[in-house]
Amino acid sequence: MTRYAMVIDHQRCVGCGGCIIACKNENNTPEGISWSNKITETVGTFPNVRFHYTPTLCNHCENAPCVQGCPTQAMHKAEGGITMHDPDKCIGCKYCMFNCPYGVIYFNWRDPFSQQNKQGELIPNCTSSPAADLAKLKTQGTPFLNPDRDATLPGLRPRGVVEKCTFCDHRLKKGQLPYCVEACPADARIFGDLDDPESEVSKLLGKYRPYRLKEELGTEPKIFYIRSFNPGTYIQTKGGLK
Repeated sequence: MTRYAMVIDHQRCVGCGGCIIACKNENNTPEGISWSNKITETVGTFPNVRFHYTPTLCNHCENAPCVQGCPTQAMHKAEGGITMHDPDKCIGCKYCMFNCPYGVIYFNWRDPFSQQNKQGELIPNCTSSPAADLAKLKTQGTPFLNPDRDATLPGLRPRGVVEKCTFCDHRLKKGQLPYCVEACPADARIFGDLDDPESEVSKLLGKYRPYRLKEELGTEPKIFYIRSFNPGTYIQTKGGLK
């Protein structure tokens, strides 16, 4: 039985945010909704400071609180252990958001890309209107709509429902990697089957000591982090004496 997981290598991650942009392009997420996101921390007092960058996304937990709390089973576990969401069953109660300890589920308060339906020209008799641009491109919602997303979920999720990362399930069905993994310029994301001892994720988790976010909650996240990045140096001494 396949159990999908992702390893994020801090040593390779350069914090470029390419995964966030790639995810938005692939999954047609509007402003304010980021299935792929980050946590940044600055620790210490200048000049003795450290900066931490942690990429985040849905953890596809084995014991997913969002699934357990959903009253309509809209949030459910799917093939490969993916935590999926069915917009047709969602009643917009947001219990999944309140139950998720990672803050990676988003609610659509507005129609997605509603600003693209405006008819008015930005500069009269000079520029076209957003709606005219869409008509010219023969697309809906946004000029950069990815039609492939429509294979397993509505390409644009409607107002009044939640949405979150799906590990790009529409790409997995075609034997492709999640797009954040594909797009990472540093190859800091590794994706595979935890139950396959020959998969790269299994080998890395055996080789390095991983950690997961909020492990103490017992949710069994499927996003693992390995290694750390620290470019800092200090003057070598003998026990602190020069």
